[in-house]
Amino acid sequence: MGNLRNASLTWAVFCAAACLAEPLYAAPADAARDYPSKPVRFIVPFVPGAGTDTTARTIAAKLAERWGQQVVVDNRTGAAGAIGVDLTAHAIPDGYTISLISASHAVNSAVNSRLPYDLTKDLQAIAQVTSLFYAVSVVPAIPATSIRELIAHAKANPGKLNFGSSGTGGLQHFAGEMFNHLAGVKIVHVPFKGAAGVILAQLSGEVQIGFTTLFGVRPHMATGRLRVLAITAAKRSPAAPELPTVAEAGVPGYEVDQWYGVVTAARVPPAIVRKLSVAIAEALKSPDVAQRLAADGSTPAGTSPEQFSAHIKSEIAKWRKLAQDANLALQ
Repeated sequence: MGNLRNASLTWAVFCAAACLAEPLYAAPADAARDYPSKPVRFIVPFVPGAGTDTTARTIAAKLAERWGQQVVVDNRTGAAGAIGVDLTAHAIPDGYTISLISASHAVNSAVNSRLPYDLTKDLQAIAQVTSLFYAVSVVPAIPATSIRELIAHAKANPGKLNFGSSGTGGLQHFAGEMFNHLAGVKIVHVPFKGAAGVILAQLSGEVQIGFTTLFGVRPHMATGRLRVLAITAAKRSPAAPELPTVAEAGVPGYEVDQWYGVVTAARVPPAIVRKLSVAIAEALKSPDVAQRLAADGSTPAGTSPEQFSAHIKSEIAKWRKLAQDANLALQ
C-alpha cells in the first residue's frame, strides 16, 4: 500500500512538473506571436539631432504605425556610443529593448579591448538599416581639385596637413587613417567633439581636410568655402553622381561605409528578432522613409539578421587589420 502511495505521489509530482514546464517551453513562440504587447525602448547611443537619432526616429515612427504600439527613442550618450549599447546588452532579453549602432561601434570593437560588452557575443544583429558614405572635403587654401592632387600635395608637405574627426577611434578617424595608409601619406589626425565640430574647424582654418557627410558640407560647397573631391563609397552615388569615389580617383581598395543598424540582447528569442527584422525591412520600403534617408545621402538596406551579423564581423576584422597594418596605437 505504501509503495502504491509513493508511486502515486511520484506520478503526481511528475505530472505537475510537466504541466509547469509546458508553458515555459511554449513561452518563446507565444512571446513572438504577441510581440509587441507593450512599448518598445529604442536606445540611440548618440545625441539628439545626429544622423543616428533622426534615422532611429524615422524608423520608430513607422514601427509604431505598423504595430499600434509605442516605440520610444531613448538617447543614452557617452563613451563613444558604448553606454547605450551596454544598456542594450544587459537589458531583459525579451525584445523590448533595441539599439541603433553605427560603423563606429565596429571600429571600437576592433581596437578597444576595454569595452564592457562583446558586440558579436553579448548582442545579436537584427538588421542593417542604412548605408552612408563620407565626402572628402578640403579648404580653398589646399591647391588640390582631385584626390591625386591632394595626395601629391600631402607627399610634398609630410606632417603639415591635418584632418578632423568626431573623436579618436571612431569611423571618421579611421577613414582618415585608411587614406594615410593606402595613399602613403602622413596627414595628422585632430579629434573634435562631434562631426559638426570638424566642419566648423575647417571653416575656421583649424584643419584642412575632413571626412564628413555630404549633407554637412553641401551648404559650404555652394559658397566655395569647402571643396569636395570624392566620396568614400564603393561606387558613385545618385545623390552626387558628379563626385568620383576615392578608389577610382587614385586610392585603389579604399572604401568607408558609415552604416547604421539595429541590435538587441544576445538571448532575445530568434522568433522575436526575425519579427523585428521583417518589420524594419518593411518600414524602409516606405517612400517617405527612403526620401528622408536620402536627404543625408543614406541608402536603405534592410538586411536579414544573418546578413547583418556577418557584416558586423567583417567590419571588425577590416578595422582591426588596418590598426595592425598602420601601427595605430589608440589605448
